[in-house]
Amino acid sequence: MSKGESTPAVAALLTAGVDHVLHPYTHDPRVASYGREAAEALDVDPDRVFKTLMIDLGGTLAVAVVPVSCTLDLKAAAGALGAKRATMADPVAAQRATGYVLGGISPLGQRRGHRTVIDETVELWDTVLVSGGRRGLDVELSAADLIDLTEGIVAAIAR
Repeated sequence: MSKGESTPAVAALLTAGVDHVLHPYTHDPRVASYGREAAEALDVDPDRVFKTLMIDLGGTLAVAVVPVSCTLDLKAAAGALGAKRATMADPVAAQRATGYVLGGISPLGQRRGHRTVIDETVELWDTVLVSGGRRGLDVELSAADLIDLTEGIVAAIAR
């Protein structure tokens, strides 16, 4: 593993002893959709590449993980986490709370633990890809390990 691939997300996987595969790719800073960029660069079905979104449940941040091919249903995510409503988290607050930059936020190895909800389509795949903790690095792991490591709730949150 090169120094550029050593991130808190990768460290969390190594500490947990979870089988995973690192997928580095060249990130284009002009790209607006980091997740779609990863799917295209790695030639992986965008339904199998999941993006990590930080949401605000009225003052408490949480994590929502959905396929890059979809958008997040904020109302469904809030309901799955027992909240009345959710909004997208302030980008600065998201970066501060996770220790990652936008486009590189991983559901794994965040600075602070956050309640996590993962779209139910995760269970359609043996393995999925999520951010490895920096732009230009995805990590592939089993869907079951993603759910276990994040202590994620699985629910229909994508549309």
